[in-house]
Amino acid sequence: MSDEQASLPETKPGEHPFAPYVRILGRGKRGSRSLNRVEARHAMGMILAGEVEDVQLGAFLMLMRVKEESPEELAGFVDAVRAQANAPEGLTVDIDWSSYAGKRRHAPWFFFSLLLLAEAGLRVFVHGAEGHTPERIYLTTVMEAFGFPVAHDWETAARQLDETNLSYMHLRDVAPRLAEMIELRPILGLRSPVHSLSRLINPLSAPVVMQGIFHPPYAGLHQGAGELLGYERVAVIRGEGGEIERNPDNVMKVFRARRDVDGFVTEEDSWSALFPQRHVKPEKIDVTDMARVWRGDLSDEYGEAAVISTAALALYEAGRAESQDAALARAEALWNERDRQKFDSALAVRG
Repeated sequence: MSDEQASLPETKPGEHPFAPYVRILGRGKRGSRSLNRVEARHAMGMILAGEVEDVQLGAFLMLMRVKEESPEELAGFVDAVRAQANAPEGLTVDIDWSSYAGKRRHAPWFFFSLLLLAEAGLRVFVHGAEGHTPERIYLTTVMEAFGFPVAHDWETAARQLDETNLSYMHLRDVAPRLAEMIELRPILGLRSPVHSLSRLINPLSAPVVMQGIFHPPYAGLHQGAGELLGYERVAVIRGEGGEIERNPDNVMKVFRARRDVDGFVTEEDSWSALFPQRHVKPEKIDVTDMARVWRGDLSDEYGEAAVISTAALALYEAGRAESQDAALARAEALWNERDRQKFDSALAVRG
C-alpha cells in the first residue's frame, strides 16, 4: 500500500467506497471537516470514473456547497481532472481563459478582446460550458455567428492555435463527466464546486490563468488554489456577468497570485473606472449589433471600452505591457488596426 492510499479515509464494513467522503462532509458543525488535497483528488477521481452513485454525488456536491470548498479541495479536484484530460504534451499556450458564466446584461464583448490578443501574437486557449443557466448568451453562440468553429478534439485545437492563436474547446470534450456535473445546476438549484473547479483546470498549463468570477469572496479561493497548483500567474476579477470581461464603468480589482523568486506572492491591484457614470444596459443582446461595431458601422461606447480594457488587462498580465496605461494604449491600437472585413463572408451567410 502506498503512503497516499494509507492516508485515505477508512471504509466501514459493507458500505460503499465513496461513503467516507459524504460522511466527512456531513457530520455536522462539530464533526465535519474539509478534505485534504489527497482525499479531494481521490474523491474526484472516483466521480470522474463513474464509481459514485447519483445520490452520493448530489449529497457530496451540496454538502460541499454548504461548507464552501477550500483551496486544498479545489487543488485536489483539479489534480484529478487534469490527470484524465489527456491534453497532448508539447501543445503550449500563453493564456488559459475560462468561459462558464454566459452574459445576460451586456453582449459578450470579450470575444473581440480574444481576437485582439490573438492578433497581438498571444496563443489563447478557451474552455467553457453553456446552457446550464437559462436566459444567458454564451461565447459559442457568438463564435458560431462570426464563423469561428469550436474545436471538439485536441488535434483541431492545436491546428487552430497554430493558424489563428485562438481555440475554444467545450468542457464536454476536455472532461466529459465534469460537463455533466455542471449541467446539474437546474436540478440541484444551486451552483456547486464544479463551477469554481472548471475555471481552474488549465489543461495546457498556460503560464497565465485568467479567471472571471461573480462573487468577490471567491477571489481568495482561486488565488489559493492557483498557488497550490503551482500556476505561474493567476489573475482573478469580478467580471461582468461572471465572465472574464471588464466592466469599464466600475473600478476593477485584480486579485493575483504569482510566482516570484522567493515563492508565491498574493496581491491586489486596481484599475480606475473609465467613465464618470454608468451606461444604461441595452434592451437586448444583439449579435448583429456586435458585428456592426466590429465593422465600424455602429459606435458603442460601452462595448468598445469593454473590449479594449479587457484586452489591456490580459496584455498586462501576460507581460506584454509594463503599465496599465501602456496596456490600454496597446489594446486601443489593436482595436483601431483590426481587420474590419474579417467576418464579412461568415456574417453574410448567416444573414
